[in-house]
Amino acid sequence: MIKEPRINLATHDVFNQAKPLVDRNLFLIDQAMVDGVRREAGDWLFQKMSVLGEEVGSEQVLNWGDQANRHAPELQQFNRFGARIDHVEFHPSYHDLMSLASDHRIHVVAFSKPGKAPHAGYAALTALFTQADHATMCPTTMTYAAVPALLKSPEIGQPWVDKIIGGIYDAPLRPISEKSGVTVGMVMTEKQGGSDVRANTTTAEALSDGGYALTGHKWFCSAPMSDGFLTLAYLDGAMTCFLVPRILPDGSLNTINVMRLKDKLGNIGNASSEIEYHRAWAERIGDPGAGIKSIIEMVHHTRLGAVSATLGIMRMALAQAINHASGRMAFQKRLIDQPVMRAVLADLQVEYEAAVALVLHIAARFNSHAPEEQAYVRLAVALAKYLLTKRCPNFVYECLECHGGAGYIQDGPVARLYREAPLNAIWEGSGNVIALDVLRTLAKEPVAFETYVAKIEVVDPALSGDILRLFENGAPPESSARHIAERMALTLQSALLKDAPMAVSDAHRARIADPSRTYGGGSVQIDIDAILERARF
Repeated sequence: MIKEPRINLATHDVFNQAKPLVDRNLFLIDQAMVDGVRREAGDWLFQKMSVLGEEVGSEQVLNWGDQANRHAPELQQFNRFGARIDHVEFHPSYHDLMSLASDHRIHVVAFSKPGKAPHAGYAALTALFTQADHATMCPTTMTYAAVPALLKSPEIGQPWVDKIIGGIYDAPLRPISEKSGVTVGMVMTEKQGGSDVRANTTTAEALSDGGYALTGHKWFCSAPMSDGFLTLAYLDGAMTCFLVPRILPDGSLNTINVMRLKDKLGNIGNASSEIEYHRAWAERIGDPGAGIKSIIEMVHHTRLGAVSATLGIMRMALAQAINHASGRMAFQKRLIDQPVMRAVLADLQVEYEAAVALVLHIAARFNSHAPEEQAYVRLAVALAKYLLTKRCPNFVYECLECHGGAGYIQDGPVARLYREAPLNAIWEGSGNVIALDVLRTLAKEPVAFETYVAKIEVVDPALSGDILRLFENGAPPESSARHIAERMALTLQSALLKDAPMAVSDAHRARIADPSRTYGGGSVQIDIDAILERARF
């Protein structure tokens, strides 16, 4: 950015413009996140967030995020001699961002036992880093989520886990024995099935060397330059999980053909691709026929990643809106002092505070060994995934509209956030899939629902009574899955806001009693001044 732009032009002076939101500690100016980190994790995470907040808020790192998403990755299927290489070339800023995320141990903090609530560390750091860039959080999250899956077959997975936990970002593809660190992707869906992975057709054939040859296609392979992929294939008619390395132990390229890169609406910096396995060499993870069981823990963790990244997108959009409204005059007042704008920003702040409380609450309980807590977390992360990712696009849109026409221009940061906003609702199970997962969990694991109700009842029996009435006629039909997921998620948020200032908790409770279809459109009077005092920076 030009440090001293020319503002005295021939026809007019440039003035009444908000200063760019750069060189600010993006953690310390976020009171809701500061409170949540202190409550759920404590000093160890506060310190890590403070350091990362300074870096990701710098003009340099924010520019890396902009550049990595303006210059899309490019696929080079062949080299100049005609040999197949299936190489994806990234803008240098992408590698800078990956190195920064690795240096801050975002992908492994949950497994290094730094203190209370290690997975809250992963979630909070992911949300914070996403404010600078969402694209690199995809491979970071998949690598984080691969660890529990790889450990299901430690004789195969442990060398990979050692390189994940003890390693650093090392981009060039080589055998893992020669690398300083590795990344691992997840490749599941096929054209004909999508989320219905049982409709997959990829097959595996046992080889004499103890490995397997995989043949088939995958419709979505994000981060195709990962060092290895967890994938599903049918072995003797049974769905099984496999680890497919990009580079074979002898240094040769595995027969994974990258057919094309996806031309996506957003998340440009991340290379999503379509691939084919041409008898690609793989190793089995978990028991034959236990593919879904082997991979479900990874999906559980990537859903936490999806809601954490959603939180980051929401926060950056809101921060940009508050920054603009604080620095822009309209009709003889700053925008942030205009009554209608204040109502909108206050409502957005309440939404964000509720999202922070929900995500950090769930993440802090991810490492619980109590069976009832584990069941509850499986339910709660699905509820969060459903509600937050659904709310995110409209949330970001309202933040964009706070900028007027300037928000719609690609030069600024909010347009990119708007293109990112729908993605996490689609990744790791779209809305219908998640809502149906909620119903299945309620049916298969009654203790999950019992624990959920108990956590709400201790705060407010009236809230838990509202939820119980949803089930007074027995199990709800599938057609009501979205309604059930939304009501349960909103009610849990209201209960968790018991630790927030009264102005915030009361405003969220009013939202349940008097729902509005637009931000700032509720009829119940809320304490806008107190809410916006927490939003200012």
